[in-house]
Parts: sequence; structure tokens; C-alpha cells
Amino acid sequence: MSRFPYLQRLRPAGVRTVRLATGLVLFTYVGTHLLNHSLGNISLAWLERDLLVQKFIWQGWLGTAVLYSALVTHFFLGLWALYERRSLNWTPGEVAQLVLGLCIPPLLANHVANTRVAFAAFGLDKGYAQLLYSFWIASPFFGRVQLLLLVVAWLHGCYGLWFWLRLKPWFAAWRSVLLSVAVLLPVLALLGFLQGGREVIALARDPVWRAAAIRPAIIGTDLQNLWLTELRNDFLLFDGGALLLVIAARLLRTVRERRVGRLSVLYPDGRKVFAPLGFSVLEASRLAGVPHASTCGGRARCTLCRIRVLSDVPLPAPAEAERRVLERLGADSQTVRLACQLRPTHDLSVWPLVPPAASTAFLQRRQWDVMPQERFAAFMFVDMRDSTTLAAAQLPFDSLFVVSRFLSAVCAAVVQAGGVPNQFLGDAVLAIFGLSGEPSAACRQALSAVPLVAASIDELNDALEQQLQTRIRFGIGLHCGRAVMGQIGFREHVAFTAIGDPLNVASRLEQLTKELACEAIVSEQVFQHAGVLAADLPQLSARLRGRDDPVTVRVLSKATRMPRG
Repeated sequence: MSRFPYLQRLRPAGVRTVRLATGLVLFTYVGTHLLNHSLGNISLAWLERDLLVQKFIWQGWLGTAVLYSALVTHFFLGLWALYERRSLNWTPGEVAQLVLGLCIPPLLANHVANTRVAFAAFGLDKGYAQLLYSFWIASPFFGRVQLLLLVVAWLHGCYGLWFWLRLKPWFAAWRSVLLSVAVLLPVLALLGFLQGGREVIALARDPVWRAAAIRPAIIGTDLQNLWLTELRNDFLLFDGGALLLVIAARLLRTVRERRVGRLSVLYPDGRKVFAPLGFSVLEASRLAGVPHASTCGGRARCTLCRIRVLSDVPLPAPAEAERRVLERLGADSQTVRLACQLRPTHDLSVWPLVPPAASTAFLQRRQWDVMPQERFAAFMFVDMRDSTTLAAAQLPFDSLFVVSRFLSAVCAAVVQAGGVPNQFLGDAVLAIFGLSGEPSAACRQALSAVPLVAASIDELNDALEQQLQTRIRFGIGLHCGRAVMGQIGFREHVAFTAIGDPLNVASRLEQLTKELACEAIVSEQVFQHAGVLAADLPQLSARLRGRDDPVTVRVLSKATRMPRG
């Protein structure tokens, strides 16, 4: 074992991580710019005052180095991402982010040349008065370009943040707040830009103010502005040439790969897809129109595209981003891989592990593990007694209401004890304890849930006393053991569940409560794992259908109390 285990957490940054980090720097810069523009709703003086803060942050040696290194790095990494992407089957959100990103450099060229380059080359320290005069009076066209730049850059950054944050567990709770900020900030900035422009137009009517504001020492001489214009045009040519080079490189790569060869990917339904060498499995699926789950756009974040490799062929070693995900899943990289990252060099057969129509909501349920695996848990079946007789005395909608209230009461008690309601079978519910804990804690939680369920149903009976002619009765079966857990279902109808002998035993124990006219039957195994003595409870050696060996259980009725450890 390493003497410095904390060093194992340090991993080299991947390309996507660097692109994300540089994007966050640029998004912060755009955000502070929008905040500055918003002050135009107060006055031009406030705009100029906050501009000094902006210049202090971003025009110092540290801010300049961080900003422009992030700008250059993000620009080239964006071109690299465009080149690296093999398949052009993008989602609408990915297309929007790509188009917005490609629009930013040409929209930004004039602003950078006339502000930062003008300051660095000639010492022209322009303020908001000069910029607004140029945008509203001298060059209205570039004023519209500037407004478009603010909107495009902000939307591009918001798309990037959305692709990054939408898979975070907390994002759903904060989505409305973040959306409000994303909409409100640019609106306030545009209104501030408008109000500041109106104030400058009014001030420009004074010849003295106009002569002082646009003197050559501030806005530059004709030769200086001509040089800045040529520099802007050179950058536009460079940007267009770089984009054309990327497109040409993609075409050359396509021609070369067609000459080099292709490989086949065999799917469980017998379909065989042929794709050029260098394609990922996910890109091969999209190329052939094979449905394949994925929500992160091939960024190795969502894990929905994971596959099991059935062929015994050598696979390329996973890159850093994929390796982190596989470690988190506890998966063997020789059998389980991410389809968006695996670029095979041999023909292979794969089995997608997630239904094609799985949604982001399905992804958010992966706290129970995205990979099927065997683990220890406690399983509780709770069933409503005599529901048929109860339904006969009620209207259909009233019966549904009563059953719904019963299930709600049981689930509330289960959640309070630390369990998870998992399956609803008519008027019965299966609860699982121990999805993220030790066996002893799982069994203690399950035992604590028994009196909570009883108390919750007693409260329900008191509430429905006048509506129902009889009190609701119930039966509980509780057992523990190892079971296989994972997602099963069809297309978007997917649910997390468990399969194994402990569930069958728990179900049989619940059915046995009818014969013994008791409220709960708990296996001795649960008490042993929980470390709880149950000597005061009646003991029974129960023979259950489908099992040769008897199961030692403890019987709980309304008169008995749950023992404490």
C-alpha cells in the first residue's frame, strides 16, 4: 500500500476536463461583462465605475494570462473536438452548442481588436462612453454585432454548463433557479446596454463632450485604427482557414479509413454493423441507426452507453475519463466498456447493458448502482389484508383511494426507517433495506421499520374510522440475504429491482402471517445480523413452499413488542 494514499487521487487532466475548465473561465468573464452591462440601467457613471473593477481583474498580468490562455486553449480544443467527432448525428442541443461556438470567434474579432489589442499596442484606454458612442452613433453595425456576441457567447456557455451539470444529483432541485439566472442576467445586460446608449446619444449632442470623448488619444488615430482593422480581418481569415482545415482533415481521414479497412459490431438481435476503423461503438450504432442509450453526448459522463463485450479480442486500454467511470462502477475493463469511448481494432460482439430509450430520469436512479451486482440486503413484504372484502363495500374510486393511502402510510414508515420502497404489487409493497450500508445496519433499519409501519397504519385507521366499517389489517414478512440487484424492463419502462431467494422467503413469510393470524413474521437471520436478541418472541420452524429446509422465524402480533438491541 502506498505511504501517500492521497496522491492516488491526483489524476492528469484529460482533454474534456481542460476544455471544461477553460470554458468556465470564459463563462465567468462573459458573466462579469453582463453584470457590468446591467449597471447601465442605473447610469453611465456606474458603468464606468464597475469597468475599473473589470479592468483590475482581467487586465492585470494574472487575469490577462488566465483569460487569454483559456481563450486560445478553448478555441483550439473546440476545433479538435469537431475533428475528433466521427459521427455527425448530433442532438439538437449539441448542434446548437456547436453552431454558437463557431459563431463566437468572428463576432469577437472586432471587439478584441478595438479594446484589448488597442490598449496593448497603442495604450488606447477606451471606456464605456467611447464604446457606446461607437456602437450607437459611429458604427451601429458593430453595435448589433456586439449585442449578438453577448447573446451567442452566453447561450454557448449555458449549453456547456447544462451538458455538464444535468447529470449531477442536485441539478434537478436547482434547475429552475439556474434557468432564471440564465434568462434574467442577459436581459438586464441588454437593457443596460440600451439605457447606456441612450445616455451617450444625449451627451453626444454637446460638442464639447463629444470632442473630449472621441479625441484621438483615446479612440486612436486613423493609421492606428486602420492597423487594428487589418488585424481583425487577418484573424477572420485565420478563423475561417482553421475551420476549413478541420473540415478538410475530416474528409482526408474518411478517405484514408475507407482504404485502410473497417470492422464489424454484432448486436444481440443479430444485426451486424460495419464501421470504419477508428469509430467508437456508439458512433457505429448511430451510423447504422441502431438505438443506443446515451445522454452526455459521448463525454464519458452518463454511463448509459455501457456495453458488455462478448468477443474474446484485445481491446484498447481505456483512457483516463473512461477508466475513472469503470473504477466507480467496479467493472472489468476487458468485459464492460463505455460505447462512446471504446474504439475497437477488431470485429467484436457487444451487449448494450441499458435499454435504448433510457432517459436522464432513469440515470438519476443509479444511486443503487448502474451495474447489476449481488449484494446483501433486508427485504420486507407488506400486504393489505382482506382488500377484496373491503373493495366490495366501497365504490371503485373509494377502494383505490384507500389502497393508495395504505401504500403511502407503509412507504412513509419505510423511508423513515431508512429503507426504499421498490415494488408495488396491487395492495402490497416490497421494501429494500441496505442499498448503501452494512448488513447489520440494513437489518436494524428493517426491524425498526416494523413498529413504524404498524403505528402508521394505526394512524390511518383512526383517520378512516368513519369511512371504513372495518379496520385495515396487514401482514409483514421480513428476511435478509444476498440477491442480485439491477435494472430490468423494456425500453423506457425500466425499473430497479432485486431477484433472489431472500425475496421469495420474505414473500412466503408474509403469506404465512395469514395462517398464523399475526402481523409480522421475521426470520431469525435478521435478528442475528442486527445483533438483536429475540428470546422473548415466539419462535417457529416454518416450512415454506419451494424450500426443503425449514426457516427459523419469530412471530410478532399486536400484543408483542419489537425487542431492542
